[in-house]
Amino acid sequence: MMYRGGVRLFSTLTARTASTEAAARILAGQTNRHLSTFLVRAPILGSRNRSTLALGGEKEQQREENVQTTGAAAAGGSGNKDEKRIVSYWGVEAPKVNKDDGSEWKWNCFRPWEAYEADLSIDLKKHHAPTTFSDKMALWTVKSLRWPTDLFFQRRYGCRAMMLETVAAVPGMVGGMLLHCKSLRRFEHSGGWIKALLEEAENERMHLMTFMEVAKPKWYERALVFAVQGVFFNAYFLGYLISPKFAHRMVGYLEEEAIHSYTEFLKELDKGNIENVPAPAIATDYWRLPPNSTLKDVVLVVRADEAHHRDVNHYASDIHYQGRQLRESPAPLGYH
Repeated sequence: MMYRGGVRLFSTLTARTASTEAAARILAGQTNRHLSTFLVRAPILGSRNRSTLALGGEKEQQREENVQTTGAAAAGGSGNKDEKRIVSYWGVEAPKVNKDDGSEWKWNCFRPWEAYEADLSIDLKKHHAPTTFSDKMALWTVKSLRWPTDLFFQRRYGCRAMMLETVAAVPGMVGGMLLHCKSLRRFEHSGGWIKALLEEAENERMHLMTFMEVAKPKWYERALVFAVQGVFFNAYFLGYLISPKFAHRMVGYLEEEAIHSYTEFLKELDKGNIENVPAPAIATDYWRLPPNSTLKDVVLVVRADEAHHRDVNHYASDIHYQGRQLRESPAPLGYH
């Protein structure tokens, strides 16, 4: 039904048919500039769901037409080039990042400015000799946890490293979360310790993402992670609430055990019992390793990271033993 000079140019049936076709084109990702403008007034499936899109003008239309690749690799990397990005009215788009050599950065889980070169000169033999009852309890707790780990994994150090990192990444997150809540409750700064502990948790998680490329966990190992993480998270949460100095001391001893485990890992690599495969791509970018790096190089930098975490947690415990709060001493941010 049409009127030559009237307002109603199309019948209700025609407009509804056109809007239905437009909706189908949107769902298929075939929008264009004219279609976006048309959708300001045309009802789609009985509602003006897209009216706000065209109100932004040319900028919104360009965002609608911008098709980029998305998706992630197993470690949060680049995706399929044929895959289209979800277009959002809110304009939240990740900037395109390149390496120093101009090639495209393919990791979404971390950026080039978060990568670093590990300090391999750190003293690996440092040990805090327990003197107080609390220190002895912390050391005994860690030693008691090592026995079932040795029994279960024996010399399968790739899988052992994965299990270790699923536990080691918990304390930093729990401690940072509790300090965050404390800072909000007391209206006070944290001295940078929130960020320092969260950095530790993220670094441990990147260890896990790396070793997942080397050793593929079996179904029962994944089930074990569920159980261990559930128990350890809640136990450490309560422990940190009761005594932060005990919690940090225990993590310090846990990191000492991690150093020992990675040293044994290196021995097996040197003996040839474990194949010294090329380093995963995520490791070469995260630690800025040379292109020809191997698994041994990865274990060396991971062990150095654990030594730094050892120092930070023993230092945090010492602050509490001196009757002070963490915020009273600046956090060692960026201590790698």
